[in-house]
Amino acid sequence: MSLLPHIEIDPKSPADASIIWLHGLGADGHDFEPIVPELGLPTDAAVRFIFPHAPAIPVTINAGYVMPAWYDILDISIDRKVDVAQLMNSADAIRKLIDREVERGVESTRIVVAGFSQGGAVAIQTALTYPRQLAGLLGLSTYFATAESIQPHPVNAGLPVKICHGSADPMVPEFIGRKGVEKLRELGYNTEYQTYPIEHSVCMEEIADIAVWLRRVLSLA
Repeated sequence: MSLLPHIEIDPKSPADASIIWLHGLGADGHDFEPIVPELGLPTDAAVRFIFPHAPAIPVTINAGYVMPAWYDILDISIDRKVDVAQLMNSADAIRKLIDREVERGVESTRIVVAGFSQGGAVAIQTALTYPRQLAGLLGLSTYFATAESIQPHPVNAGLPVKICHGSADPMVPEFIGRKGVEKLRELGYNTEYQTYPIEHSVCMEEIADIAVWLRRVLSLA
C-alpha cells in the first residue's frame, strides 16, 4: 500500500486510538505537530497522532505557484470553486492511512479524522464516506467543499462532528463555515459548532475545547 509521507507521534504503550490530522494550504504535517502536548491528553492515553504531508501542486489562485495542497483552488470566489477530482484523490489517500491504522490493530471506532482549512474539507469528505464507523470528525476554519456531491456512507450516520471557526477569519469567512455546519445538520449529523475571536488560525481556548471533545469521543479519562 502506497501511503502519503507523514509524521507519526506514537504513545508510550501500543496505540489503541489514532488521530489523523490534515494541515492547510501551503503548510505541511509539521504545522500541527506542536499541538500534541498542548492538548494535555492523559499521559497514559495510547493515542497515535498522524500528520500527513500534502503533495506539492500548482495552485491557481496563487498564480500557479507550486505549494503543498490537498487540491487546487480555481477561484477566490466566496463559495470556493475547487478541483473536486483532486480533493477526492486526497480523500482516498487519507482513507488508506485509516485502513493502515485498522491493519495495525486500531479499531476504526477509535480513529478521529481532523483537518484545518483545506485539510478540513478533505477530512469531511473522507470521514463521511468511510465504510467503517469512526470515532469522530474535527474541522477547523474549514468549509464543506463537496456538500452538493457527497454520498455519505450510512455506517457513519451517527458520527460525532465538531467544527471550530474564527469569527474574524479573512481567508475562509465564518459564514462559509456556518453554511457547512447547516448542511451537516441537514444531512443528520450531530454537529457541534464553536467560534472564537481569531482570524485564520487556532487559539489556546479552542485547543482546550478540542481536548475536551477528544477525551469524550475517544473515552479518555
